[in-house]
Amino acid sequence: MQEPLLRAEGLDYDTFPEAPASQRERSRAGALQNRRVFLATFAAVLGNFSFGYALVYTSPVIPALKLSSDPALHLNKVQASWFGSVFTLGAAAGGLSAMVLNDLLGRKLSIMFSAVPSVIGYALMAGAHGLWMLLLGRMLTGFAGGLTAACIPVYVSEIAPPGVRGALGATPQLMAVFGSLSLYALGLLLPWRWLAVAGEGPVLIMILLLSFMPNSPRFLLSKGRDEEALQALTWLRADSEVHWEFEQIQDNVRRQSSRVSWAEARDPRVYRPILIAVLMRFLQQLTGITPILVYLQTIFDNTSVVLPSQQDAAIVGAVRLVSVLIAAVTMDLAGRKVLLYVSASIMLVANLTLGLYVQFGPRPLTPNSTVGLEIMTPGNTEQPPTTSFDYLTLIPLLATMLFIMGYAMGWGPITWLLMSEVLPLRARGVASGLCVLVSWLTAFVLTKYFLLAVNAFGLQVPFFFFSAICLLSLLFTGCCVPETRGRSLEQIEAFFHTRRMSFRP
Repeated sequence: MQEPLLRAEGLDYDTFPEAPASQRERSRAGALQNRRVFLATFAAVLGNFSFGYALVYTSPVIPALKLSSDPALHLNKVQASWFGSVFTLGAAAGGLSAMVLNDLLGRKLSIMFSAVPSVIGYALMAGAHGLWMLLLGRMLTGFAGGLTAACIPVYVSEIAPPGVRGALGATPQLMAVFGSLSLYALGLLLPWRWLAVAGEGPVLIMILLLSFMPNSPRFLLSKGRDEEALQALTWLRADSEVHWEFEQIQDNVRRQSSRVSWAEARDPRVYRPILIAVLMRFLQQLTGITPILVYLQTIFDNTSVVLPSQQDAAIVGAVRLVSVLIAAVTMDLAGRKVLLYVSASIMLVANLTLGLYVQFGPRPLTPNSTVGLEIMTPGNTEQPPTTSFDYLTLIPLLATMLFIMGYAMGWGPITWLLMSEVLPLRARGVASGLCVLVSWLTAFVLTKYFLLAVNAFGLQVPFFFFSAICLLSLLFTGCCVPETRGRSLEQIEAFFHTRRMSFRP
């Protein structure tokens, strides 16, 4: 009898046997010499750059539009909350569409298709003459982001050799972070309309590069295009000796030639990995990452930080980039679960610190902190003269940097990687779309009601809630998340079918 997901035995569940060290090192060294895999990965993850850029577009734009002299573009607190949150609705719709497009068009063509709503969305925001254009443009860029968020990790995991799949699996999050940092940096230099124009560039480069990249060999095999699949795998490995790997993939695809039926979906061997992936995406959003990123500059405006909020946001973006780089380097060395433990622990401490600071620290510079979060902007903030420097005002910046660092080291990149690793091949396209749908619906609820919760209960309450979620994430990692380091996708899938401690080709 199969064991229930949350009561699985720890030693049997949470680890895979490791390949011999010499074998892993040879695999990693060979992959590092193969530049074509890295080129294909780079071409794909440019979509994540655009996603990260679009996600935080509102951070410098909302304060600017609150000061706009154009009545058609001036945002009140309700309109600002919709402008901040409608992106996540678009992303949820993109995840829903990925459930069909991922298996219909394939991973590569689905990523390329995302450029259409992205380009239109940026153009609408750049030329906006009313709120509807801003909201529609924001939703379209969100749709593109949700589609790429479901397709890119699957594409990367399916073309990457096991020895560096962890490092390459971190690149989607790395590029998303780099996109966000670029937005923060450009926000210091460009007006809000030109920020939208600048977002078009990476999308066009992505289309150009992906036109020359192969599709996923696993997807091609699932469509009966065996010759193309062999050519794609040979090109990606830059090696004619790929027949053993090709035969292993081919055998796995043939055993799963049909889609998962509803009856089969009730099999624990199928629903367990899907449930793990969905719950990880759900918990990732509940840690508070999206509302914190979307309202980062506004939060800093109301926590008595030392530097101007725009500079604080740029600093946090830089910390996030460095942290994802650390995760990319260590993921194939330390393993996924270790980084998830470290990540959740750091976020727990950071959220508790922010909550306690808001509860007991210096009062904001406006008479009412809960109202101030919604109506205060950099332009109308007047700091009273001070005679001494208060080091306590560094706490919000340092705690936010700590939170972003913790998130970017584990629960940011690893949840996307594990989603693409543990999902069964027959359900990978649909299930990855489901994960993104759940993720961004959760993000929408959090982002839309974050300001309302702050207004009703105070800024500290969301941070205490996020702290509780981080604690739950630690327990979930220990009970349910498998270690996938050094395993091929076929070995990982075999684990959920056999639950054995050893794998044989």
